[in-house]
Order: sequence, then C-alpha cells, then structure tokens
Amino acid sequence: MKHPLPTVDIIIEINGRIVLIERKNEPCGWALPGGFVDYGESLEDAAVREAKEETGLDIELIRQFHTYSDPTRDPRFHTISTVYIAKADEEPVGGDDAKEARIFKIDELPDMVFDHGKIIGDYIKYRTKGGN
Repeated sequence: MKHPLPTVDIIIEINGRIVLIERKNEPCGWALPGGFVDYGESLEDAAVREAKEETGLDIELIRQFHTYSDPTRDPRFHTISTVYIAKADEEPVGGDDAKEARIFKIDELPDMVFDHGKIIGDYIKYRTKGGN
C-alpha cells in the first residue's frame, strides 16, 4: 500500500521580498525552499532544517500557512506539503539540492515548478487582505 509523503515548503520573507531556490534535480526550475520530513522530525523542525540546507539561512518561523495535497502537485510522488511563512535577515546562498538561492520582489517572481506559483498566489492574496 502506498501513502503520500509529507513535505514542507517555506515562504521566507526578507525585507518584503521572497527567497526562491533554483533546483539542481528534476524537476528543474525555481521553487520555494523545502523538502521531505524525516522520520521522527516535526514539521517545524523540518522547515527550519530544509531552509538552512537549501539557503544557508537561519529562519524564524512566523506561522503555518496552508497545507497543499493535490496528488498531482509533484510529478514524481504524491506529496502533502505544509507551508510555513518565515523571516530571515541574511543573504541566501544555494546549498544541498539548490543550485542557487536568490531574493525576488513579489512582482518579479519567475515561473515556478510544482504548485509553488499557486502557493505564492495564495500568499499574495493573504498578504493583500492584511494577514500577519
């Protein structure tokens, strides 16, 4: 019997901009930092770990945002991702699965892999409505 795989994705804010990574592995392209939750690891710990591994950033988690579970969101596996909003102060540096990490203005975001464009769209709506 197969089960969905738990993952986390992190919307990292730095001075009103968003950190994205360019993936080294398929599917290649720009994405939110994130990855698989390890056995025995909390979602929050996984988010902090993945952010550090892929961007070099020590983040502060602000809040859990939403969970995304469309079985087609990742072409490789059925994943369920819990998305966090976080903040950081330094410049990101790509590491681990990330070829590059860069800060983007919200109105200059590139096309993204997976459902990360939808996640960012939901986040923009949330921020526009005064979410904290």
